[in-house]
Amino acid sequence: MTVYGFIGVGNMGGALARACAKAGSDTQILLSNRTAAKAEALAAELGARAVAVTDVAAEADFVVLGVKPQNLADLFAEIASVLAARAAAPILVTMAAGRTIAQIRALAGPREDGATYPVIRIMPNLPAGVGEGVTLICADGVALEDLAAFKAAFAASGTFCDLPENLFDAGMAISGCAPAFAFMFADALAKGGEAAGLSRETALTLAIDTMRGSAALLAADPRTPAELTRAVCSPGGTTIEGVEALRAGGFDALVQSAVRASFEKASRM
Repeated sequence: MTVYGFIGVGNMGGALARACAKAGSDTQILLSNRTAAKAEALAAELGARAVAVTDVAAEADFVVLGVKPQNLADLFAEIASVLAARAAAPILVTMAAGRTIAQIRALAGPREDGATYPVIRIMPNLPAGVGEGVTLICADGVALEDLAAFKAAFAASGTFCDLPENLFDAGMAISGCAPAFAFMFADALAKGGEAAGLSRETALTLAIDTMRGSAALLAADPRTPAELTRAVCSPGGTTIEGVEALRAGGFDALVQSAVRASFEKASRM
């Protein structure tokens, strides 16, 4: 029986706990949250146990840290001694933006046996809540079989992308931030459809379904995004007219600047 303990069950922590609950009968889930009622409600939904943070630190094989980066120091002040006293070091799982593996170990402090904490660093995104997420992942001091078991336990959240830690900020600027850009694009498409006479509901449905189908085609087709763009455009047709309008508005440069801005912000955190 592998025990996964979640400290913090907000949007991301809750989504990952729900994914983990689908992993099978060999998994036990512990949930802890600053607002105990939130952990208790999710525990009732998942058949998990709502416990204190010190219980997670004492019992979990994987301790998933789902608190905000600025709250990590206070959390470790509460659980560090419990973690340090355990016979074997648990695996610490961090999803805190801008916090490196080295920083997590520094916050956790030394262990009584002198061992180093194994750490998995992840960065999930919001679509993980519907099983379509992309989670960046890297690890240090974690056995390959433990890393494989972790990925299997959270397979229901979506896919994993293995990245070296020095590229996490770059990866997060796409996988972590771009869902917001995609939502903005869908909204803009729908507003354009409304302006052309469609109802809001019809326009948004068309935008969502078209984006879903386009993403599926892009994933399945060997052609590049540029090649697929050209495939949709007939000379003198309607699509090329719209594509030229996007180019005239600086579409490519604007999207690239959004990714760059998100990357630079992550690098400063």
